[in-house]
Amino acid sequence: MKYRNANDIFPDELLEEIRKYSSGELIYIPEASPTKKSWGEKSGSRDFYIKRNAQIRQQHTEGKSIAQLADEFALSTDSIRRILYS
Repeated sequence: MKYRNANDIFPDELLEEIRKYSSGELIYIPEASPTKKSWGEKSGSRDFYIKRNAQIRQQHTEGKSIAQLADEFALSTDSIRRILYS
């Protein structure tokens, strides 16, 4: 998060309006909603889990048991069931 002087950013009319509500305080202005990334989008973890879960489903349809999948992917059998049946 960067700190910038409001005098350098906002027009005078807007500064006067902001001063009516808060003067001399630090104000946090969050990014607009459309630019907010969903979970795992920035780090790539979302894609990783989507691909992993697809592999688990594919291998199960090819005949691997839940116990085998749990061992191979280092997950509990309950986690494998959640992936398969969700």
